Amino acid sequence: MPTMPGLAETARAIVADGKGILAADETVSTITKRLTAREIESTRDSRRAYREMLFSTPGIAAFIGGVILQDETIHQDSATGTPLVELLEGRGIIPGIKVDAGVRPLAGAPGESVTEGLDGLRERLVEYRELGARFAKWRAVFSIREGLPSAQCIHANAHALARYAALCQEQGLVPIVEPEVLMEGAHALERCEDVTGRVLHAVFNELFDARVSLEGMLLKPNMVTAGHGCARQAPVEEVAEATLRALTRHVPPAVPGVVFLSGGQDHVLATEHLNAINALEGPKPWTLSFSYGRALQDEALEVWRGRREQVPAAQQVFHHRAWCDSAAALGRYSGNMEDETGFAQAAEPPSIHGPSDSPLHTHH
Repeated sequence: MPTMPGLAETARAIVADGKGILAADETVSTITKRLTAREIESTRDSRRAYREMLFSTPGIAAFIGGVILQDETIHQDSATGTPLVELLEGRGIIPGIKVDAGVRPLAGAPGESVTEGLDGLRERLVEYRELGARFAKWRAVFSIREGLPSAQCIHANAHALARYAALCQEQGLVPIVEPEVLMEGAHALERCEDVTGRVLHAVFNELFDARVSLEGMLLKPNMVTAGHGCARQAPVEEVAEATLRALTRHVPPAVPGVVFLSGGQDHVLATEHLNAINALEGPKPWTLSFSYGRALQDEALEVWRGRREQVPAAQQVFHHRAWCDSAAALGRYSGNMEDETGFAQAAEPPSIHGPSDSPLHTHH
């Protein structure tokens, strides 16, 4: 399979120098739940204001190499009329887009799901590329229960991920391949490691058959953890060792970066796990970074709560979390960083789209 220089360059740039990805691709229904829980009315404008607050945080480009948008956001302009895609690009952050159509029940496999969205995907990718996206994301989910996931479920989702990835590369977009083994359940860490290994093995077999250039993609897997309902939650080092073992056994060294999902982990624990994985001895041929949603956003959303006067404080909290996660991507995070605050940790050249010229309006 050919190496695609432009794609490989983009993939490496997203995770260069300790940078990771902000997953801001929640569907309208998902972000509405999060806003409503904090008594913020969910409108096109309030959703735009929230995301613009994150994107325009001073200094954030030092830690965030890419942002995953969703369909509504990639079409939106900032409060001053600048397209949000251009706001990101102007700061050196690479815009991406979620392209799957969500999970649906898998026929003939009770309790399991398959991700849909391949119909018309080629045409949608052309449009997103014209709007400025340079990478895309597709998520498949696997539940661990008695006898599950089935071989049928693993194959169906791995095949769809590979077809999506090939279509992305055909259109000049870096595919983020996200096979997520869910944390729901009472399974032990060992069971998660076994399932994660089987899933990754199947995914890379399908990617190979689809002639996907591994150098021009990023993998977004779960970390290997016990299920939420398991009585024994493994210590951080054990999670790190099991996760690195699964990657070493099943992820080819040609893949430039692995950007872990947080999967509902507490924001500090997600940072600690990433740091522990990077701190392990032994060969790590891929850049190991983050593509976090809630683990990056929750603290800032809690501070903001839809109030314009809270924007600077919320941005400070978001900047701090991204700084911690970036340090973890370099294996340099420590717990005492949690007590440090402010924008002083990194310098970024002043942006033409700074917060001073991006007033944020929300309607209540």
